[in-house]
Amino acid sequence: MTIDPKTLRGNWNYPTQVRFGPGRIAELPSACKSLGMSRPLLVTDPGLAKLPMVSDALAANETAGLPSGLFSDVKPNPVGQNVEDGMKVYREGGHDGVIAWGGGSGLDAAKAIAFMAGQNKPMWDFEDRGDNWKAANAEGIPPIVAVPTTAGTGSEVGRAGVILDESDHTKKVIFHPKMLAGIVISDPELTLGLPAHITAATGMDALAHCLEAYCAPGYHPMAEGIAVEGLRLVKDWLPAAVSDGRNLAARAHMLAAASMGATAFQKGLGAIHALSHPVGAIYDTHHGLTNAVFTPYVLAFNRPAIEHKMTRLAAWLDLPNPSFQAIMDWVIALRAELEIPHTLKGLGVDDTRLDELSRMAAEDPTAPGNPIAVGPAELKTMYLAALEGRV
Repeated sequence: MTIDPKTLRGNWNYPTQVRFGPGRIAELPSACKSLGMSRPLLVTDPGLAKLPMVSDALAANETAGLPSGLFSDVKPNPVGQNVEDGMKVYREGGHDGVIAWGGGSGLDAAKAIAFMAGQNKPMWDFEDRGDNWKAANAEGIPPIVAVPTTAGTGSEVGRAGVILDESDHTKKVIFHPKMLAGIVISDPELTLGLPAHITAATGMDALAHCLEAYCAPGYHPMAEGIAVEGLRLVKDWLPAAVSDGRNLAARAHMLAAASMGATAFQKGLGAIHALSHPVGAIYDTHHGLTNAVFTPYVLAFNRPAIEHKMTRLAAWLDLPNPSFQAIMDWVIALRAELEIPHTLKGLGVDDTRLDELSRMAAEDPTAPGNPIAVGPAELKTMYLAALEGRV
């Protein structure tokens, strides 16, 4: 099917204002101004900071009368110190807004920097548990423009950031409704330079978000509808984006799928993420790649609770013989096509810390969203399956 990528363009509000389409990064100065920014701080990672896309954006803002600062000391799994350092740059530079630019790490760190710029309490006081967010000074949170450069986390449309707490080596979700970007600029041209292996790993992250949102218990048909269409886009377009990184239509559809996954998972996540977060925190693995490894093992564990939903999903995805097994076969075949490791050993993970990982996974805020209740014992069972390749 041939698609003119210039037709893949629109202005959406799901859940925030999204300016989607090739070339729309040219609207960055107007987006900043519309949110009241006069001196924004662009936050990204060190690799992107060296690329023309960032220097071009800073130059465009300067020309438009928006002198902009740059902060790029952000790790692939951002840590609390990155947020502290960025907050210091924000305050000392007299900035009045944040441009969150990059993949999940840059976007999460940027949103956390914007959030913490208006707070006096420690960041960990605002971990997404109970109503911690209500203790924040909402009026002190500056506006955010989000610019995703990968099609994976969907953090551009999220109200939280995942930050590693160095004191106990756990990933913590920092949440506040005003961490939601005021405007998102989703320009698929910014993703054209992604290497194939990063395209694959981030694309599988989008798949995991959509799949877990669809499987999560509870009533939210809007989220489920977004999730299943996001999965269809992944099925139809992720292999194309990986095999031909210049395929702008594939890049656009995957960028949409990533935002759809993050929009859908307001319904919930589950054991894929609960298992993945501790592994990423301890072994510093890529989040999307780690999710991809765990996906079939969590599907197998959850089968008694989700089999009927998988049959419906398989029909929507136009898989032969719609059933749970059709979904499992598709996921495993897709991972193989994208050269995703089949077991945790491919990520450098062994069995020496399984009890610790299982306890951490049970305490992860995503664990309660799993379709079948899980504690350390159940999660250890899935860790063992992922180590041994038992589906």
